[in-house]
Amino acid sequence: MFMRVSSRLIGSVASVVGPLVLLAAAPVAAHADAGHTDAGLDHLTITVADSDNGSDGTYELECAPVGGTHSDPGAACGRLDELEAQGVDPFAPVAGDARCTMQYGGAATARVTGTWHGRFVDSSYALSNGCEIARWQQIEPVLPATGP
Repeated sequence: MFMRVSSRLIGSVASVVGPLVLLAAAPVAAHADAGHTDAGLDHLTITVADSDNGSDGTYELECAPVGGTHSDPGAACGRLDELEAQGVDPFAPVAGDARCTMQYGGAATARVTGTWHGRFVDSSYALSNGCEIARWQQIEPVLPATGP
């Protein structure tokens, strides 16, 4: 008899608690997605400053479908796809143990935020040394060409 009561009790508790758990989780899930674009849409905001070549400003880049205010969204999305096909994370920072040349590429800076292939992106770029210059040039034309 104890087993029957216990089974009924467990069933009753589960029928009450189960929906409550789902209701409690719903606001958390909604909050987690707040401010992020749909995982199926690649949408990046690119802000460039101090480039000295007329490309300063904030641009939107959308891929799949291609669009936005970027000057060449097709080429930019194509480059990102190319890097991914090569197994390269276009938004990864320079490795902490990298040995970089002490060269200065200029005052230009950039920041890329948004979503790319379902993941959040928040990357900063500068031309402060050889590694950072190479990292910037790797994703051109997402970022504008700058010298050297």
